[in-house]
Amino acid sequence: MKILIIGPSWVGDMVMSQSLYTKLKMLSPNATIDVLAPAWCKPILERMPEVDNALEMPIGHGEFNLLGRKTLGKQLQKKEYTHAYILPNSAKSALIPWFAKIPVRTGWKGEFRFGLLTDLRADKRVFQYMVERYVALAYDKETMRQQVDLKACPQPKLSIEESSQQAAILRLGLSQLKPVVGLCPGAEFGPAKRWPDKHYAEVASHLIKSGYQIWLFGSAKDQEVTNKIRSALQEAEQDYCFDLAGKTSLTEVVDLLAVCQTVISNDSGLMHVSAAVGCNIVAIYGSSSPKYTPPLTTKLQMVHTDIECRPCFKRECPLGHQNCLNKLMPQQVISAINSFTSST
Repeated sequence: MKILIIGPSWVGDMVMSQSLYTKLKMLSPNATIDVLAPAWCKPILERMPEVDNALEMPIGHGEFNLLGRKTLGKQLQKKEYTHAYILPNSAKSALIPWFAKIPVRTGWKGEFRFGLLTDLRADKRVFQYMVERYVALAYDKETMRQQVDLKACPQPKLSIEESSQQAAILRLGLSQLKPVVGLCPGAEFGPAKRWPDKHYAEVASHLIKSGYQIWLFGSAKDQEVTNKIRSALQEAEQDYCFDLAGKTSLTEVVDLLAVCQTVISNDSGLMHVSAAVGCNIVAIYGSSSPKYTPPLTTKLQMVHTDIECRPCFKRECPLGHQNCLNKLMPQQVISAINSFTSST
């Protein structure tokens, strides 16, 4: 088998898609796997041993560009792929393998994909979790329901490069003398996934007083939030809180998260990266639910409120109060952290 994967566009989904690549290699050890995905996913793909080549998608996310897709498909036709797996649900995502004339094109039923896929799977709702839907594509449609459940899905495992890890620690002036807890307070999806910065600051203060140091992770967009968290600490506590938001590449983030004993995160891509590098995870849920895309790890505590209006899956609170997050108290997260200590 020579396989082309049309990969997802979000970091968290890309991490979960590794479960499919692992399963494909288990079923066909000699298969080669190339993944076509946006450039920002390349650092993640390069840490997946199952992936032979990470191919950069030259067409922007959401852009149709029929001519560009045809041109790319014709270029890929020269590689003589035997199978394609199309993970996004859009029609445009299925065009490139069709133009590439890949004989077997597998994916779930989506918008106007009849004819574009040769192996069309009818109803993804038979599987609750996204990772199950990915892994099910590795099996034929007649047996996938018997073969796949969450326990049978391989957990993502990103490789760590120790030399790169130590280089990043040196460049950023970090130390490993105290155990590290990572905080990931951002959420690309929207504010209805972001636990309040004042709650994060209270947890950070507690952890620093307990002998830990804090590393704050995020993109440049998260700097306002991470700065608020660090600024809310007492001056002496700030010496043990390091704001890395916007200062690291995604490759460095992968390596630095692996240093963390525990990571506290909103429902975000970095939550899934943290799980894939082996951290203890405290996953905070507001408007979303762990019943669809939980972190794929056994070292997990999930925290959320049980108010009637959640989960609503909205980017912003439609009721204006955001109580699903505001009423999730720091002590609940601290208790979740302590559960890892008590279980060892």
